[in-house]
Amino acid sequence: MGVFIRSIAVMFGLTVFASSAVVSSVSTAEAASVRVQVSRGSQTMRVYVRGQLRHQWRVSTGRRGYGTPSGTYSPKWLARMHYSSKYNNSPMPHSIFFRGGYAIHGTNYISRLGRRASHGCIRLAPGNAARLYRLVKRYGQKNTRISIR
Repeated sequence: MGVFIRSIAVMFGLTVFASSAVVSSVSTAEAASVRVQVSRGSQTMRVYVRGQLRHQWRVSTGRRGYGTPSGTYSPKWLARMHYSSKYNNSPMPHSIFFRGGYAIHGTNYISRLGRRASHGCIRLAPGNAARLYRLVKRYGQKNTRISIR
């Protein structure tokens, strides 16, 4: 009977070990970071997930007189749909605010992507803004870094 109990304990121990390995890999995946790199010079954005380049998109940053701040930021807050109180209630879908009123968000002015055109925000095509928004929601604001150069 003792051998039987030890066999059960060993089996149980292996089961617990296997379960914790699965939980550990899920936790590691969820803790993985999202890195957003914006180049004001080339008007592009690169999005890395867990160190792998996942997306590269054209953007519009601040035009003359409305610079986009450089630096490295974490998202401060997210809004599925925000309307600018400063610029005529302009729609800002899938907004990721990173410094004060500055955000990455979708735009309907897709013909202007690839050149400076905004009041300082970083504009993306609507579908790309939605993809980025979902990534930040999935991996978390604290695991996301936005670098603007």
